[in-house]
Amino acid sequence: MSGFYRFAGGRILDPSRGRDEIGDLCVAGGRFVDPASLPAETNWEWIEASGWIVAPGLIDAHVHLREPGDLQKETIASGTRAAAAGGFTAVVAMPNTRPPADQPNTIGWIRERTREQGIIRVYPTGCLSEGRRGEKLAPLSLLHAAGAVAFTDDGSCIQDAGLMRRVMEYAGMLGLPILEHCEESSVSGGGVIHEGYWSAVLGLRGWPSAAEELIVSRDILLAELTGARLHCQHLSSAGSVRLVREAKQRGVHVTAEVTPHHLALTDEALSKYDTRFKMNPPLGSEEDREALREGIVDGTIDLIASDHAPHCSFEKEVEFDRAPFGVVGLETMLAVAAETLVKTKLLDWPGLVARLSTIPARVLGLPGGTLAAGAPADLVVIDPNLQWTVNPQIFRSRGRNTPFAGWEVQGRVMLTMVEGKIVWRL
Repeated sequence: MSGFYRFAGGRILDPSRGRDEIGDLCVAGGRFVDPASLPAETNWEWIEASGWIVAPGLIDAHVHLREPGDLQKETIASGTRAAAAGGFTAVVAMPNTRPPADQPNTIGWIRERTREQGIIRVYPTGCLSEGRRGEKLAPLSLLHAAGAVAFTDDGSCIQDAGLMRRVMEYAGMLGLPILEHCEESSVSGGGVIHEGYWSAVLGLRGWPSAAEELIVSRDILLAELTGARLHCQHLSSAGSVRLVREAKQRGVHVTAEVTPHHLALTDEALSKYDTRFKMNPPLGSEEDREALREGIVDGTIDLIASDHAPHCSFEKEVEFDRAPFGVVGLETMLAVAAETLVKTKLLDWPGLVARLSTIPARVLGLPGGTLAAGAPADLVVIDPNLQWTVNPQIFRSRGRNTPFAGWEVQGRVMLTMVEGKIVWRL
């Protein structure tokens, strides 16, 4: 390999600069370059990209890599391979590991493990509270100094509003966002499915949308009070979309994400008690799905994130009530999002790339999301027309728990590059 790559004749999409044109993109020394700045005799490795999209590397703001602790489910090595196959050049790792990432040495361990075994960028997050128990503030400044890019108790939610206010004040001083898992546990009450028609038909304990909306509302008010940067994770209800929209109109510093599965599916998918469709928060109604789609289109919801949550097959092969929440998504997110939003003409490809790359970089203050000359050469090449069938048995992830097995989808990652190095090629 020469280290000098020329992607020729592709559709160059760079939402960070409004670029959408057929042309060449050049990489040298691990960075994007203007070919005119290099000698005419430069020995390029030509990559024919005609008919393909060349875009900034995708960034997933919500991923569970399970390491340290649950190596049987996922590792940094396997998770980053899965991410590269999905077009991701960076992921933001959640701290609900074993032990939880509530101490700086755990953050340091994750970063070192990534250097040893990861093939893309992994940005660790630190816990909001010690042990994610919601009782005592974690050492946020030490976590930040160790390399945490945000704070979250993802999978849990601080129920004490007073503690949450102090968390926001502290995080605000450090300039880092809070990524909030919005669930009022006394209202969700052990529910396993969205409370509504299907919970009644199936005889499963319901989880009302109000459990999410109460925390969204509370945290918006606290963010307005403290000036903190609040990011609401995996929104699932129409009411949450309305609350975020109204808060943005008031100028509150709040952002939000939605998963592909909440955009693509409803609680009707649970009609056969299939645990592959059991997730947190649960799939909502058709009204919720339509509101989430509207929110991602009009910008109320800023970005799409996978909430990649791998589990062992035997864990899901139990009674519905006993199965863990969560689905994998790194290797299907782009195609499912394209099927749901681009194929239906709700978004175009530049809009989808923005919500998968440029906007996540901006919301979390991360490098990437651009093809600008001089920026690190993190990119993805996509064939928007390639049709394929989702087959979890060939996933690079250790997790096979996808609700999209057997789906016929269109749009596939052909190549992923991180800092000028090809880490995935179909």
